[in-house]
Amino acid sequence: MAAAGYARGLLRLPSGRRCGSRRACCAATACPPAGQVRQAFLRFFQEQHGHRLVPSAPVRPRGDPGLLFVNAGMNQFKPIFLGTAHPRSELAQYQRVVNSQKCVRAGGKHNDLDDVGRDVYHHTFFEMLGNWSFGDYFKEEACGMAWELLTQIYEIPKDRLYITYFGGDSSLGLSPDEETRDIWLNLGVPPNRVLPFPLRENFWEMGETGPCGPCTEIHYDHVGGGRHAAALVNRDSPDVVEIWNLVFMQYCREADGSLRSLPHHHVDTGMGLERLVTVLQRKRSNYDTDLFTPLLNAIHKGCGGPGYQGLVREADVGSVNMAYRVVADHVRALSVCIADGVYPGMSGAELVLRRILRRAVRFCSEVLHAPPGFLASLVPTVVEVLGDAYPELRKSADQIMNIINDNEAAFLSSLLRGRRIIDRTLQQMGPSRLFPVEVAWSLYGNLGFPLDLIGLMVEERGIQLDWPALDRLAQEDAERKAQTQQAEQLEGSGVRLDVHSLAQLQKDGVPATDDSPKYTYALRQDGRYVFSPCQATVLMLYKDQSLQKEVGAGQRCGVLLDRTSFYAEQGGQAHDQGYLVRLGQQDMLLPVKSVHLSGGYVIHEVTVPETLRIGDRVQLFVDEAQRLACMVNHTATHLLSFALRHVLGDETEQRGSHVTAEQLRFDFSTKASVTTEQLQEVEGVIQEVIAQNEIVYVAEAPLALASGIQGLRTMDEVYPDPVRVVSVGVPVERVLAADSQAALQTSVELCCGTHLLQTGAVKDLTVVSERQLAKGISRIIAVTGEQAKQARETGQSLAKEVDSLSVRVKQGSSSLPAAQSLSKEVGHLTEEVSSTAMPQWQRRELQAVLKALQRTANTAIRKLEVTQAAAEAQGLLEKHSKQPVIIDTVPATSLSILMKVVNQLCNKSPGASVLLLSPQASGEVLCACQVPKSALPTFSAADWALAVCTYMGGNAGGSGVVAKGSGNTKDLQGALTAALEFARSRL
Repeated sequence: MAAAGYARGLLRLPSGRRCGSRRACCAATACPPAGQVRQAFLRFFQEQHGHRLVPSAPVRPRGDPGLLFVNAGMNQFKPIFLGTAHPRSELAQYQRVVNSQKCVRAGGKHNDLDDVGRDVYHHTFFEMLGNWSFGDYFKEEACGMAWELLTQIYEIPKDRLYITYFGGDSSLGLSPDEETRDIWLNLGVPPNRVLPFPLRENFWEMGETGPCGPCTEIHYDHVGGGRHAAALVNRDSPDVVEIWNLVFMQYCREADGSLRSLPHHHVDTGMGLERLVTVLQRKRSNYDTDLFTPLLNAIHKGCGGPGYQGLVREADVGSVNMAYRVVADHVRALSVCIADGVYPGMSGAELVLRRILRRAVRFCSEVLHAPPGFLASLVPTVVEVLGDAYPELRKSADQIMNIINDNEAAFLSSLLRGRRIIDRTLQQMGPSRLFPVEVAWSLYGNLGFPLDLIGLMVEERGIQLDWPALDRLAQEDAERKAQTQQAEQLEGSGVRLDVHSLAQLQKDGVPATDDSPKYTYALRQDGRYVFSPCQATVLMLYKDQSLQKEVGAGQRCGVLLDRTSFYAEQGGQAHDQGYLVRLGQQDMLLPVKSVHLSGGYVIHEVTVPETLRIGDRVQLFVDEAQRLACMVNHTATHLLSFALRHVLGDETEQRGSHVTAEQLRFDFSTKASVTTEQLQEVEGVIQEVIAQNEIVYVAEAPLALASGIQGLRTMDEVYPDPVRVVSVGVPVERVLAADSQAALQTSVELCCGTHLLQTGAVKDLTVVSERQLAKGISRIIAVTGEQAKQARETGQSLAKEVDSLSVRVKQGSSSLPAAQSLSKEVGHLTEEVSSTAMPQWQRRELQAVLKALQRTANTAIRKLEVTQAAAEAQGLLEKHSKQPVIIDTVPATSLSILMKVVNQLCNKSPGASVLLLSPQASGEVLCACQVPKSALPTFSAADWALAVCTYMGGNAGGSGVVAKGSGNTKDLQGALTAALEFARSRL
């Protein structure tokens, strides 16, 4: 097919119209819709250049804890670049790939959140069109394909395009990338449009270390008209923008900052769909394309008021246009993230998403004056625009709307609570003009109350926020989180093979590790597991990021064996523990600190007591107790997953798990909170399977066949091919049979972990914790076997204590000290029930009982306090009969009682102003006061208490009518005199 004809086929333009006639084309609304632009890109690389179409990865990164969101098309291909992809995995087979990747840049290194809305091109969510070559074609083919697509398929005028290439860096010893320059010149690009730029613009790096290389960018001039705009390239001009970046990964940045050539060269290109559509639809703003106009129209229809005009900065009066852009962008990001299982929450990506949601809600309510629930009402429009490309949006539309509505309601509730806290704090502040920084930070951190909104609210009262102090707290918080993340990454790092060593192993023909012995164990008739012995040969040693043939005594290194019975950490299961022994030297033990799998090679981290060399023979000893405990908990995890879906419904999806010898952790999505009854039912389902001692069947199957199993949970992991299928109670061949529904009735998973051979060894399982990580995401922690038995016994013991305490609380106490002591007992037992490992369903039941007991105990205390206060008030009333000002001391064990005495005294002596002091055994002096409303504003209770407590070296706060505080003084008479003098000065 000729290029022009093929272009019309790809873009499906009306017959006789071509996008080369751009002005007429767009005027006649024949410019391609965004969906066709996306499809044309994918089909071009598939059909014309033999690329494999790969679906977009979810925006939640897979196996990359340093990344909040997928923020580039290459994220899912990192194992290929790093050489760590399992040789039997689908990833390892990729050579030419094309896709459209969902990306989010908000939080972390790439953070566009605060810029969204201020201009017409920043976004939190965007789509990255990309084509990749993994060791296949390189610079010449990549540039040729890009030029063909842009100029012949999309028919972008060549005189609008400018090319940049890497101009070299003498400090790194890198010459200019003249190869790429010459490729563009040979494609017919004029020399004055092929421009060199330094490292900052034209050298792409994955991170501080790792694969990197020069890049060449294609820029588009929106103005055109025959002008020469080379001077505007890479100058942040809105008229000349980058549309496509072609990265040539040929180096690896080492830890010392140096560059080494990669063993295999790769191509990684990325073109933002939003910018491309802006170009092809002849717009100057991404928000004017059909990716956004349906949303902007829906916002206008739902809110009324002025429509979207594309105004920015000072021209955007009232920030109305900014609000349109913020809401349109953010609802897209929210929809995509929630559909991919990232829900608004309290940490990491979930916290960022919560901020996105709350920012959108604020612009909806404060600027657009939209009613509650409006944001969620835009989700169907998002689905209409993006649903064909990303079907998960259609599937999850109702769930997305529910989560947005629930979180919006929670935010509005938090705003209400926050306003109350702010009002109360302002009443208690005294003369200070700075709002307490700890209160502001708590509102921000715990309630998600925006700091700028706190600032506006307190400024209305003539109070300021201490912004420098808040900036320091934010910096300290960021540093603390970074240190925690660094420590976690360091803790889980261990010895891992680098990309050069992996390539060298493959080049030298070193075979991948045979780790099948990890599955070689049997169950004896007495119920004991027998693990087969394993001997192996040292094939290579790894130290200081290089392969070694020998390592000296006392050195930490990685040991690569021809075979191993050790389980390497993967699939959510912790690595095995144990040790190696060199054959013939039984006293030479090498304890194994960690076990990791990279590119099919299993590396054992050890510290060698004596010199170790390649060719040495070793015996492997796995810690059988630790391995068996992991097997128990991993099989139990599968049973838990099945039981949750059985009880809560098929829409319950696993979101992550972690199995250790001590416990299992399981994260899952659910529409509603798990009830106490459902927890009990889940445990009942599992106990039934345990009691039946079902056989756990395991067999390998082709990945394509296994993926078609009915009832199999959503696959969001990279599996080897063939893959292991783990089925409880039903043989794998029955599960794999055509139209089989056997997997709907039992636990069936694709899993590389080690499992029991029969379920009876689990013995028992109890859920000791269940909590929501975010709206719609719950985390369960469970224990098995003896630990489960101990948890149940602890629960029964605590239940008896609660029953005993309940009897005593209901009997009541005649004295205030006894009632207070009983209340403390309730509090202590509540803490013990909350913190002790026990069945979660039982914990909830006991917590409900204790909560009611605490209310009963507190009510009894209040009644006794009122009785005591009444007696004290009566005595003072007789002493100070008909006095306008009553100042005195009175015995009281708490401020609560003292306030009650003051209140009763004022009730019985209307119009009187009362201030009472109560010295404590500790030396502290409590203060409480009340004045009639008629005395305001001349005489304020807050001012009165503050004056007296300041005299005593303390502090006080309250309102104009009532106030309280404390101090510490031996001069009690002086404090009483100060109180009287203050009252006389104001009355």
